[in-house]
Amino acid sequence: MQFGLWTDIKQVLSSGSKRRSPLRAARPAKKPSGFSDGAWESFKDLEARMPPPDAKTKPAYQPKFQKAARLSDKVTAGGGLITDKDGAKRPHYWGHRERLRTRFLNGGHEAMPEYELLELLLFNAIPRIDVKPLAKRLLLEFGDLNGVIAASKHRILQIDGANDWVFYHLRIAEAFAHRMGQGKLRERDILSSWDALISYCRTVMAHRENEQFRVLFLDRKNVLIADEAQAQGTVDHVPVYPREVAKRALELNASAIIIVHNHPSGDPTPSHQDDDMTQQLLAACQAIGVTIHDHVVIGKEEEFSFKRNGWM
Repeated sequence: MQFGLWTDIKQVLSSGSKRRSPLRAARPAKKPSGFSDGAWESFKDLEARMPPPDAKTKPAYQPKFQKAARLSDKVTAGGGLITDKDGAKRPHYWGHRERLRTRFLNGGHEAMPEYELLELLLFNAIPRIDVKPLAKRLLLEFGDLNGVIAASKHRILQIDGANDWVFYHLRIAEAFAHRMGQGKLRERDILSSWDALISYCRTVMAHRENEQFRVLFLDRKNVLIADEAQAQGTVDHVPVYPREVAKRALELNASAIIIVHNHPSGDPTPSHQDDDMTQQLLAACQAIGVTIHDHVVIGKEEEFSFKRNGWM
């Protein structure tokens, strides 16, 4: 831009901001030389929008966040800053991640508390900050690692500091746990591996927030053919259709099944509805020559076996 034109622009804006008399304001300013009609109209519009020089202005919307020094004593998690031997200040958790990883690799997980194991997982989800407070908040809310891993996305995101990446890494951990549990049941007689079966069912179902109905389909040697979730329900009810269970058993050519469902309340004691549903399933499967070995109700601390307790 030429210096003469820029001088004209400043003169126009300064002359407009100094107007005091309505009579002077009413007189149209003379267009300087070098301005097109469109540019001149734009400058006049800008001048009309500018506040008077003595006006006090403030933002239309106040920010919802509070600016703070990232490493101040108030925003670092718990310990604030510490001073090295050379006088340099650093966050109290500096080097914590590497120390925790080394301890895990050298000594294993047995001696580590649950919050430290959860920290190791959260390292990959949230970089460069102290995640110990978040790990402890998650455990406080959901009780233990099983509860954290099984929690829904809605509840995870309600925890201060958790985000979509945290939920994503928890789902990966859950998938590994389920696959490992299934691996212990593959190519084995389920009835002779009952403890492994219960352990797997507890991992998959004990900490769910809603009832789930699962069926384990077995062949003639009681080897697992398929493990399927047949229905999802509410906190105290899950719809089950004996006809659909029998139909699926025929499709898989199963010789026997084991029924499993959970009680989110934690109490595995069967309800009258559970008993009625079991009797209907027994009748439906008996009609097609499929044996029901057991119906197991999974609670948070223990389980209830219909067969062991003489209910079938």
